[in-house]
Amino acid sequence: QVQLVESGGGLVQAGGSLRLSCAASGRALDTYAVAWFRQAPGKEREFVTFVSFGGGATYYADSVQGRFTISRDNAKNTVYLQMNTLKPEDTAVYYCAAKRTLSSGLRANVNDYDYWGQGTQVTVSS
Repeated sequence: QVQLVESGGGLVQAGGSLRLSCAASGRALDTYAVAWFRQAPGKEREFVTFVSFGGGATYYADSVQGRFTISRDNAKNTVYLQMNTLKPEDTAVYYCAAKRTLSSGLRANVNDYDYWGQGTQVTVSS
């Protein structure tokens, strides 16, 4: 079992930055692919970004490409999401998710993941 805990959310003005963290416990994260999803009120949970188990492959949703960066530090069992140039439409609860796999192929579907954090709120004011 892997437990995931997100942190780093908050209120920021448009154009600002935040860094989210996803800390894992229970198992080493180095054999898990990790993704960030987000869910705005009244909307379905949507894919944001993905990093493969070793960090060699990353993918981004078009809406965040060039503004968000995913990274991981397997020694710290933590995955990060650096969010720059934030927009009001980035407002959502952000979730990290993990799946044990040694494949580097993109997994962008909610159903692909076995473990989820509780989420952290990001609010971007205009």
